[in-house]
Amino acid sequence: MPDAIWIDRSDELDSLARTLESQASIGLDTEFLRERTFFPKLCLLQLSAAGRIWCVDTLRIASLDALMPVLTAPGVCKLIHAARQDLEAVYLTVRQVVSPVFDTQIAAACIGMKPQVGYAELVKTLLGVTIPKGQTRTDWSKRPLTAAQLEYAADDVLYLGAIADELKGRLQKLGREHWVREDCLELEERRLYEPDTAQAWERLRGIGQLEPEPRARAKAIAVWREKLARERDLPRAWILADAALFSIAQANPVNAATLDAVQPMSDKFAATLLEALARTAAAGWPDAEPVQDSRPTPEQKALLERLAKTVDARAAELQVSAEVLAPRGELKAMAMGKRETHALTGWRLQEIGTRLLAILA
Repeated sequence: MPDAIWIDRSDELDSLARTLESQASIGLDTEFLRERTFFPKLCLLQLSAAGRIWCVDTLRIASLDALMPVLTAPGVCKLIHAARQDLEAVYLTVRQVVSPVFDTQIAAACIGMKPQVGYAELVKTLLGVTIPKGQTRTDWSKRPLTAAQLEYAADDVLYLGAIADELKGRLQKLGREHWVREDCLELEERRLYEPDTAQAWERLRGIGQLEPEPRARAKAIAVWREKLARERDLPRAWILADAALFSIAQANPVNAATLDAVQPMSDKFAATLLEALARTAAAGWPDAEPVQDSRPTPEQKALLERLAKTVDARAAELQVSAEVLAPRGELKAMAMGKRETHALTGWRLQEIGTRLLAILA
């Protein structure tokens, strides 16, 4: 393995940018921390090209602006494995989306490998190389990094070019390059990295099991928590755990004393939460709309099974996971009336969507 070049000065970053400008593709990975914050803290940016590897110390370098022209250049493909979190970490640092991207995890799924295949497993399968994975729980904010940490960081970009070439060859034989191109293009949408706080409740598992009034309260509490977590840069659970959120939604506290009986919290937090609940109550609990994890009716369950069998059969024909075509959650949403789903757009519409629409008609 080539020695990684350590970059921790702005002038070195300028030189690196000039080197990368002439490359057709660049391997990219990040190391970040998020255990104690809402937003990921970018600690290291690893890049590879033309047999060389660079590790950019994003804690020492105040700005990555010098790199962004090449990291957004349309003629330079950025090779990333499981790109979503890496793209988010960079975006929240520079407010720009790295593009265009070739996500090797997406590509692997499109040739028939499991959808969430890990980088090390992919390297082993395609190249026959075993990567030691001994630094998965390391603290990337500590300096200096150890030799083992640097080797781990370098390994994560060392093989990206080789596995991308192998994947592209197999995709071409299968005629599925456009599958990956479409799915990777979606990673460039800013909304993925700046989600609407008003929709924060969508991450709550089980919210659909609540009755309309407590469900409306749960939504209001989730939005309140999201805004506060972003403002304080704290994990959501540090503000309020999901279980406590549901307890408050069911209890419907109307003052500090009744809220404290359900979930003690600081006076300031309690006051703003009660205000959010009061606004929701004043609006008349406007939440009769079902959500995705609502319980389907027996008829909808039967429809869901028909859809799932159709997807399973088509997936077997294509020799890919059914999840690649249409995850079961999407099928459930379709059975319950939703039509704005991935399975009914883009390349999936041709491969499976038209068959599903025929069943839903």
